[in-house]
Amino acid sequence: MTDALLPAAPQPLEKENDDYFRKGCNPLAQTGRSKLQNQRAALNQQILKAVRMRTGAENLLKVATNQKVREQVRLELSFVNSDLQMLKEELEGLNISVGVYQGTEEAFTIPLIPLGLKETKEVDFSIVFKDFILEHYSEDSYLYEDDIADLMDLRQACRTPSRDEAGVELLMSYFIQLGFVESRFFPPTRHMGLLFTWYDSLTGVPVSQQTLLLEKASILFNIGALYTQIGTRCNRQTQAGLESAVDAFQRAAGVLNYLKETFTHTPSYDMSPAMLSVLVKMMLAQAQESVFEKVCLPGIQNEFFVLVKVAQEAAKVAEAYRQLHAAMSQEPVKENVPYSWASVAYVKAYHYGALAHYFAATLLIDHQLKPGADEDHQEKCLSQLYDRMPEGMTPLATLKNYVQRVLLGKGHLYRAIGYHEESLREANLCKKLRDIQVLRDVLSAAHQRTQLKYTQHREDDDLLNLINAPEVLPKTEREVKITFPDFSKVTVTDFFQKLGPLSVFSANKRWSPPRGIHFVVEEGDLGFTLRGNAPVQMHFLDPHCSASLAGAKEGDYIVSIQGVDCKWLTVSEVMKLLKSFGGDEVEMKVVSLLDSTSSMHNKCATYSVGMQKTYSMICLSMDDDDKADKTKKISKKLSFLSWGTSKNRQKSASTLCLPEVGLARSQNKKKLPTPFSLLNSDSSLY
Repeated sequence: MTDALLPAAPQPLEKENDDYFRKGCNPLAQTGRSKLQNQRAALNQQILKAVRMRTGAENLLKVATNQKVREQVRLELSFVNSDLQMLKEELEGLNISVGVYQGTEEAFTIPLIPLGLKETKEVDFSIVFKDFILEHYSEDSYLYEDDIADLMDLRQACRTPSRDEAGVELLMSYFIQLGFVESRFFPPTRHMGLLFTWYDSLTGVPVSQQTLLLEKASILFNIGALYTQIGTRCNRQTQAGLESAVDAFQRAAGVLNYLKETFTHTPSYDMSPAMLSVLVKMMLAQAQESVFEKVCLPGIQNEFFVLVKVAQEAAKVAEAYRQLHAAMSQEPVKENVPYSWASVAYVKAYHYGALAHYFAATLLIDHQLKPGADEDHQEKCLSQLYDRMPEGMTPLATLKNYVQRVLLGKGHLYRAIGYHEESLREANLCKKLRDIQVLRDVLSAAHQRTQLKYTQHREDDDLLNLINAPEVLPKTEREVKITFPDFSKVTVTDFFQKLGPLSVFSANKRWSPPRGIHFVVEEGDLGFTLRGNAPVQMHFLDPHCSASLAGAKEGDYIVSIQGVDCKWLTVSEVMKLLKSFGGDEVEMKVVSLLDSTSSMHNKCATYSVGMQKTYSMICLSMDDDDKADKTKKISKKLSFLSWGTSKNRQKSASTLCLPEVGLARSQNKKKLPTPFSLLNSDSSLY
């Protein structure tokens, strides 16, 4: 059957009771996985350098007119392309280095394929966020230094998550935190000047954007990738381990599918809809393979009904890998999916197809219908094993006729041998698969077992009398399904909640700077009523009361009273605080929500090199409705914060940016958990 690679023994994680590192982060673990990620990061840098050299050479070739210069550039360009091809092959080798991801138990199972984590560059939020807090929220930015540092520490920890549930929760907490950050600091009218750079996990090509959406999509990809690493690490020699593997691969498929449906125009090729569809199929195929191993783990009894079940389970796995290989062979995925991955899918499709024929042959050759046996049940099982019986055969007659059963069984063995030989041939053709000794051992052992059984019943006239055995119908007792990500299990506190409730104090709303109001509560009469709930608003303001005369306006939000922050206080708490001052003068600070002005088009400039034409830079045309009416009078002077939102809105046609397309979710999809409401509606734009 199947068994796992033996990686080097993992080193211990961070010390117990050591709180220096954030839970779920393990930057000092000297495991094979971390070394592999370091190699991947180094390769990404080399690929970036080579791509820049190629771009420069191509530009020089376009403008050069001297023939000798052009020949020299062509020569250099050929060298650079050769280097890029070698680097790509080296990166592909890392992508198929499944040994370091497998469980540590000694086993004899076919390795599963995990995904490597996407690498990123460091981002400094401090300067940009401090300026925005001072400009937009009119607060002392130094009061938020620790909060900004916590956010940066969380992002840094997410670069080296531990390969367990704690690592997944770490990435999920940062993803949810990004929803708060996007609402707080990323207005729809302009970019913040932060550049997020992430490397394609398959090609190593860097992609940079000034939008938080690339950050969120990449974190989602890493959540799915981490689930795949957890799945491959499970102990597949126990029922609990196989159940955990099935669950991990289903969760990985759910995260990647959510990424595909939510971020529909990602510039990084490993997150394109076509590639994500293939990755989802690969995760589900590996989950189905784990289901088959779970069925076979207690041992396969040489009993009729057990063999029928196992044969159909094997056929189900073969079908999943056939569909996966077909998807990998389609453009544009074919050019960028690692060749070794496609080879693995091809090998497993034929290997499990051969197992299905082998078990079908065993139940036919070794089990003759005896008196007193359940004829109806066996007849039904045999009829459901095929789409149709071979010509001239019926299920019941075949069960009763020993000669027919043996002939049909040998037909299955003959097809099984052919499938085994095809899987071995493909494994020998791929250099990366030739290096995985356990894979070769499993394929060879299964092939020899089938040949031995065929030899035991072989006759001289077999080639003339062999029946063309039909394919075994795929069937499973447990159909693997996508498990949607559940972010509700992760409790996250907004780092910047001191700014106030997000419903009011967000980046897409404008209000006046805090105004100081000095008034007196006379005999318990405030001169206004309160409404709302965190923050509280002034309502039904008496125009002759002291608060109104001091500059208060109806609809003002109360942010502080006598230096006490009131942004999160309820109506009853604010009322109690006001009445506690009696006839003393009260100092209250309020803000007024300003009319929202029409927003500029949100450009999403993407900086990427070496990408396919599908993700090339394109022009974004403006609608005629966006042209400013020059004849219209401006009756109100705009504040500094809104300057530029209504002028110069017609952009040049040469502006390069990616289109931002909203996601239209199908109505029949399962609704995701409520934490996604934390994200802006613009989260589906890319």
